[in-house]
Amino acid sequence: MQNEDRIGLFDFVLHSHCCIFTFAEDRMSATTSLADKHCHPIKPGTPALTLSYVNEQLGHLPGWQGKDGAISKSYSFKNYYETVSFVNAIAWLSHKEDHHPDLLVGYDKCKVTYSTHSVGGLSENDLICAAKVERLFRV
Repeated sequence: MQNEDRIGLFDFVLHSHCCIFTFAEDRMSATTSLADKHCHPIKPGTPALTLSYVNEQLGHLPGWQGKDGAISKSYSFKNYYETVSFVNAIAWLSHKEDHHPDLLVGYDKCKVTYSTHSVGGLSENDLICAAKVERLFRV
């Protein structure tokens, strides 16, 4: 999809907070993937994911990198409006999944970082949300 088409999707998210991800996800492959899953509450005492599992899953998330118990990716945009639209779409997604990233926002870029504080590293929720953000960016 062209970059301009992505802006239209972000405009819709900004002006209508309903069902945009359901609509976007319905057009994607029906195969099971991380982006098709939903976050779940983490039970006390749940350990962080192993490094080997995280690295295996990162192979399905182009550009995402693991470091110091977190995963992150930087996204580039043409202007501030595009960047903030993407950030607002992530905010909506984060609210829906009840799992929130750290965001570092600049004029034409946004770095998204996920980790799960309660496990002291990464949980399946981090990978699920990273996949959903990746799907959002590609719409």
